Amino acid sequence: MAVVGIVPAAGSGERLGASGPKAFALCGGRSLLDWSLEVLEAVCDRVVVAVPAGFQGEGRVLGGASRSESVRLALAAAPEATVAVVHDAARPLITRELVQECVGALAGWDGVVAAARVSDTIKEADGSGRVVRTLDRSALWAIQTPQVFRADVLGRALDVDASVLAAATDDASLVEAAGGSVRVVEAPAENIKVTRPVDLALAEALLRARC
Repeated sequence: MAVVGIVPAAGSGERLGASGPKAFALCGGRSLLDWSLEVLEAVCDRVVVAVPAGFQGEGRVLGGASRSESVRLALAAAPEATVAVVHDAARPLITRELVQECVGALAGWDGVVAAARVSDTIKEADGSGRVVRTLDRSALWAIQTPQVFRADVLGRALDVDASVLAAATDDASLVEAAGGSVRVVEAPAENIKVTRPVDLALAEALLRARC
């Protein structure tokens, strides 16, 4: 079994207000990407990162126009992969234990996704803002990364038109759309995604607490 980490890291970081690509923004004295790589490299046989133009190098390939296109390009650079561990660089609080649990849970499934139980009340509203219904949160999960897949299944799911890739919010949805079976693994609450400045501040505080 060849386990390859795939990190889409070609995002602009516009919402974060970063001066460069988000994956390279500093968090607790290190880039967001470096925090993720430290864990992935300890678990995976190797890691391929999809990066913006000008950031290519050893283990780093040019990313695509969308997140899922970047995943496709990175996966293509790892033909030996039998298991693909896709993780967003914007989640610097990933743990080795979570990655190992997701990889271990893949047996009998096409994909495994880290997820958090939804604790807020979730309502569906129409275009005017009128509440249509309140959803049963007991069956709802907020999906995160890492997302672990059989590499061949993920490759086929990513072999779609660029517009489909651009519309996908995660790779598991593409695997599901292709008929694949995906299960959730509960993730620690601190496995947050850094999108805005407040997220970055929270991530730095949580990382300091680990030390």
